[in-house]
Amino acid sequence: MTRRWLITGCSTGLGRALAEAVAASGQQVLATARRPETLADLRDRYPATLATCVLDVRDPDDCHNAVHAAVARYGGVDVLVNNAGAGHFGAVEEVTDAELEAQLAVNLVAPWRLTRTVLPLMRAQGHGDIVMVSSTAGRIAMPGLGAYAVSKFALEGMVETLALELAGSGVHVTAVEPGAYATEWGNSLTESPEQVTAYSAVTDPVRAGVRALKSLPICGSPADFADAVLKLVASEERPVRQPIGDDAWRMVLDAAQRDYTALLNARPLPVKAHADAMSV
Repeated sequence: MTRRWLITGCSTGLGRALAEAVAASGQQVLATARRPETLADLRDRYPATLATCVLDVRDPDDCHNAVHAAVARYGGVDVLVNNAGAGHFGAVEEVTDAELEAQLAVNLVAPWRLTRTVLPLMRAQGHGDIVMVSSTAGRIAMPGLGAYAVSKFALEGMVETLALELAGSGVHVTAVEPGAYATEWGNSLTESPEQVTAYSAVTDPVRAGVRALKSLPICGSPADFADAVLKLVASEERPVRQPIGDDAWRMVLDAAQRDYTALLNARPLPVKAHADAMSV
């Protein structure tokens, strides 16, 4: 079946791999990015099936214009993939209001806005798929990635709610939860500049791990991720949540079995650095 796709965040990584895979399969795709010139090579390679459009997902006008561009080019949208995302690193105490708001603006508010814009089209045509690119961080948290985890936990709450609301409409929604993939995500993280040394023992190893993520042997290929999403959308069964990658399944099981009491007893957080603050 030839479907009409709208994918956000296609300049690099998982979004770019998915846009190329869709175009190569003969389906139609509007690949979007803040800088669409980064997609010129894909547009030249697949002129019959791939078009590009500027889209900063934080901009409401850009979001509406991208949906309208997809309708003008292809006559509608069958699959919306909310892939664009950002990561922020910092312990909860370190993350400012502005940093938290920026994280949620990209990872939660933007997918909500685009979904809200596309849903009337999909309901009117009686079918559609909305794919939210979440993360294993939508199931299990790690020190220093609280803002990111919150955005993904919230996104999955939206997905579960929307799935219930859309029951029987012909429109399906799935949160895909990728594990580790060879992208620049770890190196693109923003970071809170004011660091509290009391948290270093638990946050430093995580920071080092995500920065080195692309080079780790556990990382999958973005092309494999793209293939999994294509198969998901083409299948008869669309689960509400779908881990993608061998390590993703392991992390989901870890999340279900995690013993927080044992973790806290094994790694008590030093509080000496907070002595002055506690006395205020």
